[in-house]
Amino acid sequence: MTTPFPFTAVVGQDDLRLALLLNAVSPAVGGVLVRGEKGTAKSTAVRALSALLPEVDVVSGCRFSCDPAAPDPSCPDGPHEPGGGARRPARMVELPVGASEDRLVGALDIERALAEGVKAFEPGLLADAHRGILYVDEVNLLHDHLVDLLLDAAAMGASYVEREGVSVRHAARFLLVGTMNPEEGELRPQLLDRFGLTVEVAASREPEQRVEVVRRRLAYDDDPAAFEARWAEEEAAVRQRIVAARRLLPQVRLGDGALRQIAATCAAFEVDGMRADIVMARTATALAAWAGRTDVLAEDVRQAALLALPHRRRRNPFDAPGLDEDKLDETLEQFSGDDGDTDDDPDPDGPGGGGGQPAPDSGPQDDAGGAARPEAGEGGQPQASGAQEQSAARASEPFRAKVLSVPGIGEGAAGRRSRARTEHGRTTGARRPRGALTKLHLAATVQAAAPHQRARGRSGPGLVIRRDDLRQATREGREGNLVLFVVDASGSMAARQRMGAVKGAVLSLLLDAYQRRDKVGLVTFRGADAVVALPPTSSVDAAAARLESLPTGGRTPLATGLLRAHEVLRVERLRDPARRALVVVVTDGRATGGPEPVAHAGRAARLFAAEQVASVVVDCESGPVRLGLAGRLADELGGAAVTLDGLRADSIAGLVRDVQGTSRRAA
Repeated sequence: MTTPFPFTAVVGQDDLRLALLLNAVSPAVGGVLVRGEKGTAKSTAVRALSALLPEVDVVSGCRFSCDPAAPDPSCPDGPHEPGGGARRPARMVELPVGASEDRLVGALDIERALAEGVKAFEPGLLADAHRGILYVDEVNLLHDHLVDLLLDAAAMGASYVEREGVSVRHAARFLLVGTMNPEEGELRPQLLDRFGLTVEVAASREPEQRVEVVRRRLAYDDDPAAFEARWAEEEAAVRQRIVAARRLLPQVRLGDGALRQIAATCAAFEVDGMRADIVMARTATALAAWAGRTDVLAEDVRQAALLALPHRRRRNPFDAPGLDEDKLDETLEQFSGDDGDTDDDPDPDGPGGGGGQPAPDSGPQDDAGGAARPEAGEGGQPQASGAQEQSAARASEPFRAKVLSVPGIGEGAAGRRSRARTEHGRTTGARRPRGALTKLHLAATVQAAAPHQRARGRSGPGLVIRRDDLRQATREGREGNLVLFVVDASGSMAARQRMGAVKGAVLSLLLDAYQRRDKVGLVTFRGADAVVALPPTSSVDAAAARLESLPTGGRTPLATGLLRAHEVLRVERLRDPARRALVVVVTDGRATGGPEPVAHAGRAARLFAAEQVASVVVDCESGPVRLGLAGRLADELGGAAVTLDGLRADSIAGLVRDVQGTSRRAA
């Protein structure tokens, strides 16, 4: 068995450790979402926490970890007699990103259920995690329907498995911890809200602290057992403090003054719904218990706000989470009570090392944006002789864009854009199962078994079902695609002050891609070259940051931009062959630079048509005289063309929702 890295040996990361400990004291807080760059001890701290949790009493032989003092009356392994049992350490269960629904919630043996009427149930990870920790690394990459199941179970404290009228319920109360790197994509706001607390982590910029991190890690790798022994005393002290805080928790008093501060804070920051108020109340109570107090103080409310509110304030998927601490202090001061349960001078540090989220202008989103500044990312792009680069134009207000989808039926990752064969969606037919049966098609199963009942000696009311009779339901849903933007940033795009409108349109399409769970990429071309401003990623906010800082100027190497995009698609097909692509070329159709630039661009475009890559050209040409160059490019691509105004969902301009194999000129 691998020796975990000691929790108390983690250097820094005070907010992360405090959030985890508060959930250990009071699992009702609702779990922790840890956001941060790679290599910041997110996974190490979570795995180390399991060693600090008190041992649990379980019913002997129960696969669902029932408490002998209060066994679950609906436990599938029950009924259990009260008393007795055994004691074991609390478990930490990891949910892999690629796990199936049956692996998460468990699976019913449909064959036995139909033939024998027996609820033969194989528990899943939710059952294993009951009364322990369920850890999801890269939770932002987990399929949405699995996240929904996971968060529903965490909220209700129970898991339900339904298969064709047969249902099983079992208790599933656990400490939910998710970690994610925002650069790889965001969680939907409604899913963010279901995590009780969130913490932003980043590597320290202090040399001495970084030295200590390396020193401890090397010592642990050299001799894990000896390193664990060095920290055994500190680990035992924290474990005892958790036990003491749990015992004290029911005695903590949350007075009216603290409740007013909580309500006023949530109202001041315009947080939707009431979940934030409840989470703040539970967090403040846990903070008081952790500090050994029975009264909730203003400093507890302040710390609770810093942990519970930043991720609930996002109105736009591209907004960086954060909290204005000056505004928070003003609100707490304004609603400070005089009933003895609040503190008129809140301590900015708070208990447990304190400190809340980083300032709103820090974090991976800004890092992404900084990497896209001209001097860092785009400055290396060659410019044509004599061309003058213009500063980045501000994007116009985004709008609701029309849905662009890839024709045909795919089999890519679950999403919300194009038609696909998926595990979830409407039933379209039946087939013999390949491997374990997951979605039974009842009518097809009965139809397959019916002709053989006499030969099988059926004598009772039930059907005689064999394995060969079972039929898997085939379903059609939606998949996410790779939306690759190829954006013209040349001088012709900026000449008539069009770049702001162009950026607004692309930003609108990025918002649509975020909602439809797509991967996005960004290729820009200007001057004498084209660059991959953003390789394909699930982080649409990173694409928005690159777009915002995109400068313009120079000639229009359209062919080079198309060839660079073609190469990006070739590499991405090797990495993710099931994900289909949609190429969105944003240009006025002009091509300059080099010999026969228009003909060269046409040949590059025909590469996409030959491979039947779905494409659409966003025609940015304006003015009374239109050359129709973007429409001709769409012909060469074998795709559709649409004007900037035609992208709007409420526009009367005609754009077929599916990107057909033949081009359609924009009106």
